Amino acid sequence: MSKLRITVLKKMHFPDLQATYAKEGTFDVCSAFEEGQVFETAEGKPDGFCSWAWADIQRDVTLVRSGADLPWIGRKNTMISCCTDGFRPVVFRIDRVDVAES
Repeated sequence: MSKLRITVLKKMHFPDLQATYAKEGTFDVCSAFEEGQVFETAEGKPDGFCSWAWADIQRDVTLVRSGADLPWIGRKNTMISCCTDGFRPVVFRIDRVDVAES
């Protein structure tokens, strides 16, 4: 199975959407990750990785792991993906690292 490196690229927060649509309370950017944080895995969800975010990026993890290169991504063996938290999404770079990096 291919080894993957998942890097946290960006954490965002949309307080305007939260003020309009959230049921109650306030919250800031996601506290599960830090920008620049790196996770590596040869199989399954990495230790310490948010289960909700993992479920959201699973399709892209599978694509990268299987060697798919999509035409809108400018690097081979790489995908940009994010969790689907509409108030505070997190963007990830998924790299297949058991091949020569381009």
